[in-house]
Amino acid sequence: MLKKTRAKRGQGKVMVVDGGGSLKKALLGDLIAETALNNEWEGFIIYGCIRDVEPISTMKIGVKALNSIPLKTQRKGEGENNVRITFGGVTFNAGEYVYADTTGIIVSSMPLTNRE
Repeated sequence: MLKKTRAKRGQGKVMVVDGGGSLKKALLGDLIAETALNNEWEGFIIYGCIRDVEPISTMKIGVKALNSIPLKTQRKGEGENNVRITFGGVTFNAGEYVYADTTGIIVSSMPLTNRE
């Protein structure tokens, strides 16, 4: 489902992927990340592993994951889009706003603005 979804236009969107916290196989690699970038996705939050860390780190796309591993996952064509996902004590709902940096991730039902 990840490979299929990244091919859709993603302007302003972040793809949140629940990999069950598995550290056995990578759910994202450089080719999928590059296609997502070309389709204007802003980033990925992966509850699992990624691979191809070095090439992905040079792309202008945000990626948060639990870890990295060089092993690809087997494609099963499984998954759902636009569903509520909860992991790490955070619930992600389609249409919410996600903000991330090196410190962590914030989810908000409304856009956050800088207030001084």
